[in-house]
Amino acid sequence: MNKLLIASDLHGDAYYISKLVEAFTKEEASRLILLGDILYHGPRNAIPVNYNPSLAIPMLNSIKDKISCIKGNCDSEVDEMVLEFPFVKESIIVFPSFKIFLTHGHIINKDNMPMLSEGDILLYGHTHIPMWHTDNNGIRIFNPGSVSIPKNNSKNSYMILDEKCAIWKDVQTMDEYHKEILL
Repeated sequence: MNKLLIASDLHGDAYYISKLVEAFTKEEASRLILLGDILYHGPRNAIPVNYNPSLAIPMLNSIKDKISCIKGNCDSEVDEMVLEFPFVKESIIVFPSFKIFLTHGHIINKDNMPMLSEGDILLYGHTHIPMWHTDNNGIRIFNPGSVSIPKNNSKNSYMILDEKCAIWKDVQTMDEYHKEILL
């Protein structure tokens, strides 16, 4: 069974990226899915306390063969040159009973939905706010929150996802704070 660790909005914070890499190892996930905004903090965010992309780059590159990355609105061509894994605009993961549409969230999101069916999942970051919601069409909408710059009093967080459940966790403690059963 594929166990995925999903994270978004790292924004070059070396401390939280080190915690994320540590969580990826301890969780024994098969893939690390990054939903964008990897190195740059962006003009609307405060500079993270531990903002240090030059320290973050080798941490992420050390597990490059385990990373799948969606390009966010703060990711640039320079980021793609220093990180040794490819960035894609969007992606789809197919499980036996549902599919997951992966995007950053600045264009496609809960207010601008892609073509999905009942039981499918739209998974995006961008807002820095964890979310688990099922819309009126039975489409599940998930957001892992932000690893380094959480908003609305949320935790620095990531998700664990497999074909049976989605779990939101605090990146510092790896403690679970929400669980959704998928099957």
